[in-house]
Amino acid sequence: MATLIHPTAVIHPGADLHPTVQVGAYAVIGAKVSVGAGTVIGHHVVLEGFTRIGERNQIFPGAAIGLEPQDMKYSGDDTQVVIGDDNCIREYVTIHRATHAGEVTSIGNHNLLMAYTHVGHNCVIANQVIITNSVALAGHIHIESRARIGGVVGVHQFVHIGQHSMIGGMSRIDRDVPPYMLVEGNPSRVRSLNTVGLKRAGFADPASGNAYQMLKKAFRLLYRSGLTLNQALDQLNLLPENEHIRHLHNFMQQTQQPGRRGAIPAKMRGTRTDD
Repeated sequence: MATLIHPTAVIHPGADLHPTVQVGAYAVIGAKVSVGAGTVIGHHVVLEGFTRIGERNQIFPGAAIGLEPQDMKYSGDDTQVVIGDDNCIREYVTIHRATHAGEVTSIGNHNLLMAYTHVGHNCVIANQVIITNSVALAGHIHIESRARIGGVVGVHQFVHIGQHSMIGGMSRIDRDVPPYMLVEGNPSRVRSLNTVGLKRAGFADPASGNAYQMLKKAFRLLYRSGLTLNQALDQLNLLPENEHIRHLHNFMQQTQQPGRRGAIPAKMRGTRTDD
């Protein structure tokens, strides 16, 4: 173990590091931290609080994980950060632990958080999410799998970002981002399906059960038909059974529930934005 830890690193005796963990120069690791096999911790990284990090993660220089949340309601509870496996956390990323006892800030597997990303308290990030440089996530944000967020985006607290969605750079996100959609702007608007992302993910392949064409129909019902949201959701129910249509329907329905922020609306008609 000693050959994998730089002599200038400061590691509390109570920390639980797998023998294969590598730790760079001047890193600081607190007493309640655990780190799984094969994880590489760069120089000047800070890991504090009840922080559990899985296997084969790469944590680049200057990242700070598990520090107290930037929340005035925080009263010193032993809250957590839980990070899965095979994540890449780039330079100067900050990930804060949750606010109240028993709560968790959670990051799944195979995610890429680029430099200067901030993940606020109580956020939940699923799997295979890419967050580009200098994105700021406020508290209680939920990001579903395979979402993509462009650079210098600000996301309001309690926002829900759907799977396979794409958010353009420098956008302001103050409401829920529907799955499978491309969202951009300030104020942000649904511009089209996330066409490129869906095709890359195999939605246009014959084996997908025509999922891409089904989502095109759903997009037109939601954003080009002139129907109210509830009317469009009723029409979605008439489409052939498909897991992605069902997920989109449920997501849009849930945006109307008390406590949710509502969904981002569409761009005004006039310019064709779907293919």
